[in-house]
Amino acid sequence: MTKDSIALIGFMATGKSTIGKALTDYLGNDYRFIETDQLIIEMAGKSIPKIFSEEGEEKFREYEVEACKRVSKLKKVVISCGGGIVLKEINIRNLKRNCHIVLLKTSIEEIYKRAINEGKEFRPVIDKEDPMNEIKKVLKYREMFYNSSAEFVIDTIDKKVDEIVIEILEKIEFFVKNNESEH
Repeated sequence: MTKDSIALIGFMATGKSTIGKALTDYLGNDYRFIETDQLIIEMAGKSIPKIFSEEGEEKFREYEVEACKRVSKLKKVVISCGGGIVLKEINIRNLKRNCHIVLLKTSIEEIYKRAINEGKEFRPVIDKEDPMNEIKKVLKYREMFYNSSAEFVIDTIDKKVDEIVIEILEKIEFFVKNNESEH
């Protein structure tokens, strides 16, 4: 079975939504863009910070598993995955069935700058006494999950969006060609 969807994973503010939308546009009308966080908001009927404050992180992760299960069954989608989606193995197993999983990386300084610009109502992790330290701590913990989940890693530092889109598609094409020749 050929995978026809792409899941973008990575820490918050690494460009998953921006790159995902551009990738969807590049791939054309057959493809749809989906954000797991947006699906969770629709399922829960409330914002992510509200889910965390009213129901807790564990309930949020349950929503995340359900969202991931739903999107992983769809054909021809580009999925922007929430930053913590890699924390549950079931999410990665579901995504790998139909998706090429691409890890987007950038510098901690860039993550901090983007997160601060978006504000704490969108990025609860920066609503801490020392947001930079919190980012470093959470990223350090998640790094092995990101790296073990991804087929490809794309460093987005100092690259334009269209360059990143082309790099993703080239890596997928190379991967598919090499795996087909092995069978």
